[in-house]
Amino acid sequence: MALPPLHSFKVFESVARLGSLAGAAVELHVTTGAVSQQLKVLQSSLGVELFTKQGRRLVLTPRGRYLHKRIASAMRDISDAIGELRIGNEQEQPLVEIKLSIPPAEGTEWLVSPLLRFMVDSQLVKVSVITAPNMAQVDWRRADVAVVYGTPPWPGYWWRLLHGIRMIPVCSPQYARGPLAIHEVEDLMKHRLLHEDAVSQWQQWLAEAGYVRGGFENIHFEDFGMVLQAAREGFGVALSDETVSARDLDEGRLICPLPLSVPALHNYYVVCTERTRERQEVRAFIDWLLDTIGQPGQ
Repeated sequence: MALPPLHSFKVFESVARLGSLAGAAVELHVTTGAVSQQLKVLQSSLGVELFTKQGRRLVLTPRGRYLHKRIASAMRDISDAIGELRIGNEQEQPLVEIKLSIPPAEGTEWLVSPLLRFMVDSQLVKVSVITAPNMAQVDWRRADVAVVYGTPPWPGYWWRLLHGIRMIPVCSPQYARGPLAIHEVEDLMKHRLLHEDAVSQWQQWLAEAGYVRGGFENIHFEDFGMVLQAAREGFGVALSDETVSARDLDEGRLICPLPLSVPALHNYYVVCTERTRERQEVRAFIDWLLDTIGQPGQ
């Protein structure tokens, strides 16, 4: 019986370890389409399904787990043998290095967890992270790719929507009871409205809620982390992304007193220079971001 192409086993091992076609493409310096094609060749040759889809991740089937266990062991043996041959002869193949700029951690938990998993699981790609709060402060002398909170266009740069935001009001649980309880929009008059912009996001939310009166006290913070902390401590009511505040809501530090959500004025985008976009490993890494975290197929 003829074996499938050996390269397809290498592709299979990478996809199985990283849980995504795009992640394997970054490691292997190829396109996501090329990885998909190699998997099709392997599955067709073997006549078995190796993966199932669970959310955004690819999960091994029982036969896939068996094959991966055997293939991973063989790959380690091959790698060890090649490493021994190279000792004193030539340098190991260098890692692919990608420097990613992201906003400060508060508000980007949806990005950090899958990114950390990729950094741990990937054996051939080194991702270094730097921070910048907005597009104007991204250090493009260092960054290959950036995740930016804002609104395009940004002339001279390539971008795609990564994470669209819908805003909901959040506040301390103490506002669920007593004379300060919030049961309808008018009850917001009892509290400060916390924000990080020129109050335009609150104005949009209030307009969507059908409330046109003024008279609200509003407090501006430049840092969104301070906005959420002030809300947790009962200093006022903030607008937050449903995803960003999911843990606070689940664990009871914040509540959503009114269910209306509205699209945010700003969203998260993946951005790079047009020149950097020409690098195959950068294209593959962006594909991984979009496939794993954001808006696939854009």
